[in-house]
Amino acid sequence: MRSKYLMLIFMFCVSMTSWGQSSEQIVTQHQDIPQLQQVDTTQNPSKLQKIKSRVQQRIDDKINEPYDTTRNKGYWWRALKHGKVNFNDSTMGYPKFVMFCYKTYIWGDRAFNSYDSTYVKATGKNWKLILKSDNWVDSYIGHPVKNVNEVMNSRLVSSIGLSLSFMAVSVGYSIGVSNLIHGGKVSNKVDFSFTCARFAADAYYWENNNVINITYKIKNAGDGLHKLRQSGISRKAMGVTAYYFFNNRRYAQAAAYCFSKYQRRSAGSWLAGFSLQHFDVQFDVEKMSEEVREYFPTQADAPRILYNDYCLLFGYGYNWVLGDKWLINFTGTPYIGYRYNHFHIDGNMPSALSINMRARIGAVYNHKQYFVGLQSFADHHRYKTQTSSLVNSTLDFMALVGIRF
Repeated sequence: MRSKYLMLIFMFCVSMTSWGQSSEQIVTQHQDIPQLQQVDTTQNPSKLQKIKSRVQQRIDDKINEPYDTTRNKGYWWRALKHGKVNFNDSTMGYPKFVMFCYKTYIWGDRAFNSYDSTYVKATGKNWKLILKSDNWVDSYIGHPVKNVNEVMNSRLVSSIGLSLSFMAVSVGYSIGVSNLIHGGKVSNKVDFSFTCARFAADAYYWENNNVINITYKIKNAGDGLHKLRQSGISRKAMGVTAYYFFNNRRYAQAAAYCFSKYQRRSAGSWLAGFSLQHFDVQFDVEKMSEEVREYFPTQADAPRILYNDYCLLFGYGYNWVLGDKWLINFTGTPYIGYRYNHFHIDGNMPSALSINMRARIGAVYNHKQYFVGLQSFADHHRYKTQTSSLVNSTLDFMALVGIRF
């Protein structure tokens, strides 16, 4: 009998407990107490989320499904399909060519990309995507003809571009937005670079057909300065530059311009190398103003600057580390060498001596896998003939933002 009473008491307590747990959701409808409604907070996934979920599920299923782990010649391929490749595992059964490529990479990485870890640190990411705003002009200062002092500056080319980098290799392209807005033939740039610890190389191509603003003065004329805007002058340049870093264990050029390394402590390095450059300026007299055509009445009278430079360079670069995230770089490199001139007017042979100067300034802010930067670039070339002397320059300012992944 006592057990029956205990059972009744237990059942009563259980029922009261259950009622008490659910009673929080029950509200007596009363005149001055509003009725609460339960809100369904679940959301139906979008079609894109469903597709991403299915794709991710298939990838996970493929990676996690069982496969033959017998260590034979085909094991590396089976492991690759399941995301289980380990290049440091000598029992993977790689083909000879794959192992040759891998060993060559390891040797090259140790020989050409080794740093002092107290000064330089790897980012841990192989890929970089960069969005950049590139703003540049080309200018010409001197006297293009006898008794005339002149300054010519192109209209600012405001361009937007992308760069994609994998490890030491980077490729970029930018197109002139100002040309698209104002009309005219589009100015553009293409660039390529390879940067490791010991050396760096870069190649570029640019063309500019923007209007040039000209300010000139005729000697002994007494009529002051003349100003005009001139079309019909096309400019193109391309080149390859390579240089070696002498303090390559502690100085990382890639930290400032390729963003593939972190410079942990300030350091600098002397550098030396060579440069090959091609430059071409053409005048279309049919598009020139009457004022200019007084000097060049026919196309045969129009000057043309067309040459190749073969130069040796020597310079210095320095990285200033400011705190944990900021880096500022300055690199200056004078060039000297031989200039081969393709074009000259009879009796007015250009000089074969090539004297040039390049300077770069860069600032970078790093935040986890993201980075932002400012870069400025100036490239100066001296061009001289018996009757003319010019310094033609390319001046560039760039703002960029990127991500490592």
